[in-house]
Amino acid sequence: MPRTSGPTKDEQDPAWSRPDLREPRYSNSLERGLAILNCFTPKHPVLGNTDIAAKTGMNISTTHRYVTTLLQLGYLEQGANRKYRLGLRVTDLGMSALNSTSLQEHAKPYLEELRKLTGYGCSVNVLNGSEVLVINFVPSLSQGQRLPDLTIRTASRLPVYCTAAGKLLLARLPKTEERELVAAMKLSKHGPNTISSKRALYAELDEIREDGYGTDDEELAAGLQAIAAPLLDETRQVVAAIELVVIGGGSFRAMVADLSPHVVSVASTISARLGYRREEAA
Repeated sequence: MPRTSGPTKDEQDPAWSRPDLREPRYSNSLERGLAILNCFTPKHPVLGNTDIAAKTGMNISTTHRYVTTLLQLGYLEQGANRKYRLGLRVTDLGMSALNSTSLQEHAKPYLEELRKLTGYGCSVNVLNGSEVLVINFVPSLSQGQRLPDLTIRTASRLPVYCTAAGKLLLARLPKTEERELVAAMKLSKHGPNTISSKRALYAELDEIREDGYGTDDEELAAGLQAIAAPLLDETRQVVAAIELVVIGGGSFRAMVADLSPHVVSVASTISARLGYRREEAA
């Protein structure tokens, strides 16, 4: 059949609508489900049915059917605004994949270097909806650097709004996604200084964008302070955050002044290993 003028079918249509690309045992349904999951990105972590339909090229009713199935299976979660984000089943798959990815490989020796330099535990964290997911954690070697009522380890999930890494990653999202995530949050108290209002959270996110790093002053737990800096890849996108965890650090201002240069420096080194080039930044 002759092609019409304009964009080719290769440029217009997804593979499920093109019999010439499919093998006999190819599953259209599986591809459509995976296409929906692929719509969710660090820039667009929260999407509605209309957004997903526009990105995949499916109609609304078909999109809703697939989204409902993914929601039932735990691959998507629905927030208070009736929009969707990736669910914990995707996180579990991601953790399996991350065990062999370059991010962990590149970061691990620098986490150990940061621990040796400062004496404190540190981690690499990624945004997972309203939580921050710890994908690599190097604990302090000191028994005094542990809290009896809080355990942080690889695969821990912690609230975004009361962790240094979580607030940093939230602050680096596009404004629309940031506000959608904050709107869906319930700010429960975890530590003595947990942020209790969304107005205060927005103000701190502005400060983080200005400072270039995030902090936690006993917001997640009493006696815990933290500093986080962003990890960027070759596209200049923030893909994760490195966080230094300080137990019983004393003066918060002194701790930030002393340790933030080390955290930022190590984050810059890891970012360079991931392909980020400072001279290319705007």
